[in-house]
Amino acid sequence: MPLFALICRDAPGMLETRLAVREKHLGWLDRRPGLQLAGPFIEDGRPCGSLLIVEGESLDEVRAWAAHDPYAEAGVFGSVEIVEWRKVIG
Repeated sequence: MPLFALICRDAPGMLETRLAVREKHLGWLDRRPGLQLAGPFIEDGRPCGSLLIVEGESLDEVRAWAAHDPYAEAGVFGSVEIVEWRKVIG
């Protein structure tokens, strides 16, 4: 099954919302089959976005799934880029 990278950048001023929604976001991630890795980008010691690598049927399927991320629904993300990705090393 193809892998997809989700590169999510937080909108300005969303740190408090990110922290408030974090547990819901983590629970949502736990329910995703094929989630390979996930974690925040860090800037000045604070989370400022997310990187996820997930297996998916298609780009459209992963886009639809990502739209229901609690962070996305709460407006945390200012941008989300989803691209097919291939693991070569690691």
